[in-house]
Amino acid sequence: MNVADFVALLPLITISVTAVVVMIAIAIRRNHKVAIAISLIGVAASLMSLSLAASNAPLQITDFFILDSYSRLYMAILLGATGVVFLFAYDYLKRRQERPEEFYLLVLLATAGAMVLLVSRNFASFFLGLELLSVALYSLIAYVRTQSTSIEAGIKYLVLAASSSSVLLFGLALIYADSGSMELSQFATAMTGISGSTNTIPLLIGLMLVLTGIGFKLAVVPFQLWTPDVYEGAPLPVTAFIATVSKAGMFAFLLRWFHVHGVGIAGTPGLVLTLIAIASMLTGNLLALLQTNVKRILAYSSIAHMGYFLVALVAGGPLGAPAATYYLIAYATTVLGAFGLMTILAGSRDEATSIDDYRGLLWKRPLVASAFTITLLSLAGIPLTAGFLGKFYVVAAGASQSRWILLFTLVISSTIGLFYYLRIIVALYSQQTDSGLVESSARPLPLPATLVLTALAALILLLGVYPAPLWDAIIAVTRDLG
Repeated sequence: MNVADFVALLPLITISVTAVVVMIAIAIRRNHKVAIAISLIGVAASLMSLSLAASNAPLQITDFFILDSYSRLYMAILLGATGVVFLFAYDYLKRRQERPEEFYLLVLLATAGAMVLLVSRNFASFFLGLELLSVALYSLIAYVRTQSTSIEAGIKYLVLAASSSSVLLFGLALIYADSGSMELSQFATAMTGISGSTNTIPLLIGLMLVLTGIGFKLAVVPFQLWTPDVYEGAPLPVTAFIATVSKAGMFAFLLRWFHVHGVGIAGTPGLVLTLIAIASMLTGNLLALLQTNVKRILAYSSIAHMGYFLVALVAGGPLGAPAATYYLIAYATTVLGAFGLMTILAGSRDEATSIDDYRGLLWKRPLVASAFTITLLSLAGIPLTAGFLGKFYVVAAGASQSRWILLFTLVISSTIGLFYYLRIIVALYSQQTDSGLVESSARPLPLPATLVLTALAALILLLGVYPAPLWDAIIAVTRDLG
C-alpha cells in the first residue's frame, strides 16, 4: 500500500485506531468521561480526514475497496450520526447501573464495519464489513443487562442475524461458483435482467440469497419480523444507531451495486425488489396502526421507509440515486431526532415508550414537545420538513421512469401512516396528566444532547425549505456511481 492508498483510507484507519485507543484506555482505568472524549475526538478526526482523502479520489485500492466522492458522502453521514448517538448515550448510560465504557468501543467497531460496506467493490470485503457490524450489534442490543427485554432482543437478533448471514454466504458461494469472480462490477449488468439459460440459474439463485441477507439487515418484508422486538428491547441510543448507521451502510452498498442510469432495475431482480417495496410500504404502515408503544411504532415505520428507499432504487435513472440519498439524509436526521428526544426523557430505570407516557408533554416541556412534533411531521412527509422533500424526490424519480404501481402504493401507504404519527402528536398536546415522565419532568435536560436536538430540529426544517445546496452536492457525488 502506497502513500496515496493510506491517505484515501485515512477515515477508516482513524475510526479503527480510535476503537483500539478506547480499548486500551478502558484496560488502564475505567472513566466514562475519558471514553466518550476519546470517541468523539476520533469521530471528529475521521470526519476531518475526509477532506484529505478527497485529494486522491476516486481511487481503487486493491480489488476490494474504492474511495470516491460517493463513499465520502456516506462516510460523513455515518460519522455524523455516530457522534450524535454518543452525545445522546452519555447521559442515558450515566443514569444506569452499567459499565458504560464498552458501549463506545462497540459503537466504534460497528461504525467501522458500516464504513467498510460503503467502500466495498467486492463481495468478500462486503461480508467482512457486514460481520464486523453485526457482531458489535449483538452486544449493543443486549447491553443493558438489568432489563430482560434487552437480553431477549439481543438473543433474537443473534439467532436471526446468524441465519441470514449463512443464507447470504451460501448465495455468495453460488455466485463465485458460477462466475469465478466476486467483484460487484461483474454483476451490474445482471441487474437489468437475467436470461433463463441454464448457465445463469446458479447466479440467479445466488443473487436472490444475497438479497435475502441484505433484506434482513434493511428490515424489509418478508425479512422484518425481528424489527419491532429488537427496537423495543434495545437501549434507545442503540435503536437510534440501528435505524441510521446500520441501515445507511447497507443501503449505500445496495445502491452502489444496483445503481442503473438507464431504465432502472428490470428482469427478475427488478420484479423481486418491486414486490418487496410494495409489501414493505403497506405492511409497515398497516401494522404500525395497531401499536401503542412508540418504539414499536417507529420500528414498523422504518419498514415502510425502507420501502420508500426501494422505490428510488428500482426506478434508477438519473434521479434514482440522488433521490435515495437525499431521502436517507432526511430520514437519518429525523429518526435521530425522534429517538434522541426519547433518550433524554428516559428515566433512570425505565424508558418512556408508551404513547400515554407522552400525554401532555407540551405543558411540561414545551420546547421538547415542539421538537418531537417536527420530527413526527417529517416522518409523515408533511410540507416544510425534510421528510416531505425526501418523498417528493422519490416520487419524481419513480415518475421519471413510469413506476406508477410503486408510486400509487407509496401515496396510499403514506396516507395510512399519517394516522399513527398524528396519534402521538395528539397525545403531546392533550390535557396534562400526572402519569408518565414524572422523573424526567423534574430533572434538567442534559445540555449537549439538548443542543444537538435543537440543531437536528433546525436541520429538518432547513432541508424542508432550502434543499438546493444539499441536492446539488448529492447530484455531483452520485455521478461516481455511473
